[in-house]
Amino acid sequence: MLTRYWWLRHGPTHQSTICGWRDVPADLSDHAALARLRAFLPMAPVISSDLLRARQTADAIAGARPRRSPDADLREFNFGLWDGQPHQQIAATDPELSRRYWEEPGDIAPPGGESWNAAAARVDRAISRLDALRLPDIIVVAHFGVILTRLQQSLATDAKTVLAQKIDPLSVTCLTRDTSIAPRWINHRP
Repeated sequence: MLTRYWWLRHGPTHQSTICGWRDVPADLSDHAALARLRAFLPMAPVISSDLLRARQTADAIAGARPRRSPDADLREFNFGLWDGQPHQQIAATDPELSRRYWEEPGDIAPPGGESWNAAAARVDRAISRLDALRLPDIIVVAHFGVILTRLQQSLATDAKTVLAQKIDPLSVTCLTRDTSIAPRWINHRP
């Protein structure tokens, strides 16, 4: 069976610092954009990360769609001690680790945080649960990093390549997944 995952990045937070597991609200004042999303997205269940900005966005676009309980496995990357700090401060405080974290995404983690691979494995758990529902469409309101991990799998490329992708707040990335015996993302080559 094929399932279309409609990945919606939460509304803007206007944070000027790294924002991972910090629970900050979304700015959902663009009512026209939210109305366009409600009209564009299929009539399908909506699930979100358990972080406030994703929950708020999911509630704003759900309308008559069934709302599933938020899932902590759909959270943004855990940036540990870097969460809430400006990029420049992190680069100045920990230049080698911060450079490697962004240039060699994989097993490198910020202090007290998680690596790309650990975050992707966490999201894999959520996807396994959603695959088991065997639905034609699922709307997932999540975060930049979460969406990139799925795009990486769909494109069958490396993490560094997908880090260059732009995923704007309130943007939709639709990826198809074969949820049969050996679940896999359908390769989406540009």
